[in-house]
Amino acid sequence: MAVRRVVPNIQSEAGQESREFYGLLGFEEVMNHGWIMTLASPSHPAAQVSIMSSDKTAPVTPDMSVEVDDVDAAYALMQDRGMEIVYPLRDEEWGVRRFFVRDPNDRVVNVLGHR
Repeated sequence: MAVRRVVPNIQSEAGQESREFYGLLGFEEVMNHGWIMTLASPSHPAAQVSIMSSDKTAPVTPDMSVEVDDVDAAYALMQDRGMEIVYPLRDEEWGVRRFFVRDPNDRVVNVLGHR
């Protein structure tokens, strides 16, 4: 399994202010679903940060997202190792397959793959 990108998720209601702040650092908006906005570096598109008011379908807001090349294998591995699955594997309407797992630091990690 390979990691494609890691994105910190900042829970905030200050979307516009965050867009402006991170814009000062060179980030540009690349996705906005209303409840989550992702900003990326134009020169290094995998360098990203997401601003999220709350997660649209999950019961908690994840602290970070990790995109992998095989989300089903990642899910099976986490289950086999007895990790706490916070949100089960599912296909979301916006084109990702994902699940949430709690890390040893009590952080919720959104593990995803694009369909």
